[in-house]
Amino acid sequence: MGNCISQKQFAEKQHSDIKVVGSDIKVVEPEKEYKILLLGSGESGKSTIFKQMKIIHQDGFSPEELSAYIPTIYKNILESIHAILVFMEISDIKFVRLPNRRLGQQVLRSTSRPGVPVRLSPLKAKAIHQLFQDPVITQLEHMRGDFYLMDNADYFLDAVRRIGKEGYCIQYVPTVADVLHARQATTGISEMHFNMGGLPVHMFDVGGQRAERKQWIQCFESVSSIIFCAALSEYDQVLLEEKHQNRMTESLALFGSVINTYWFKNTSIILFLNKIDVFEAKLQIVPLDVHFPKYTGDEDNVNEAAAFILDQFMQKNRAGLNVYPHLTQATDTSNIRRVFTSVQENILQNTLKDAAIL
Repeated sequence: MGNCISQKQFAEKQHSDIKVVGSDIKVVEPEKEYKILLLGSGESGKSTIFKQMKIIHQDGFSPEELSAYIPTIYKNILESIHAILVFMEISDIKFVRLPNRRLGQQVLRSTSRPGVPVRLSPLKAKAIHQLFQDPVITQLEHMRGDFYLMDNADYFLDAVRRIGKEGYCIQYVPTVADVLHARQATTGISEMHFNMGGLPVHMFDVGGQRAERKQWIQCFESVSSIIFCAALSEYDQVLLEEKHQNRMTESLALFGSVINTYWFKNTSIILFLNKIDVFEAKLQIVPLDVHFPKYTGDEDNVNEAAAFILDQFMQKNRAGLNVYPHLTQATDTSNIRRVFTSVQENILQNTLKDAAIL
């Protein structure tokens, strides 16, 4: 969708904006849509915010739409346990409980076969649950920066028995929380129309992986606001695409390239420092100064640590644009609802400024 609107759509739109009243032809000004772009690196929470807009401003997810996420959720679980087992094997880390060592090898073999349909049987779910309860998992918490693991791994591996349970008249249907935690890389451009406090909004979610970013420019024109998502929790993590590249460093560089481009000199920038819940829990295990030595604040103070990271982002703002930061937990609908109340006020103020009312 190179121009975000086809020539046919443009012609139809022109036709719909002309009304004949008697013998007079009147041109009706179309209602202006407020265009919001969701940007950020992979796994920053952009698509979760996009899902939340469907929940808050549309009708949420139908049973059919919830069920459509089953393969993605199964895939997240199997890829997560596979990543853990591969890292343990490479690092010569053993399960503490002896029966789990053989079981781990069996699960590793069963998740290593390419081309096998993604399915989570009750037996496999039980095995994965048993492995995830081994004390070695606590040891691995300190080593998350040494291998790639999705942020939703703990959520789904904790829930694996519920998700894998099947039987007579029992079929797994994802909850809304499951869908919000489900991770599927955005490819291409997704878009949504909704009304936010009387403002018609056209929101775009574009892929955050490196290979997807070349498509961003397709929707840069006439952007009213950018919501840039950055995961606070990624300070000790590495990229999926490049195992030696720190994800926070990548996100900072990406933010700098976005905020200083000439395309957005008149655009309001809304910064979502996301995954505050994961960040707060992780600080108790991996101090921020291990990966960012310039941090001299309290190791356990989430507000000080978040303020430090916010300052790192603000230092990238060489263009001097207005940046409106928010701490967010994208999987929490009530949190996102509150945050978007502030976002809505910001959008309304900018709309009035554009109209020269303020």
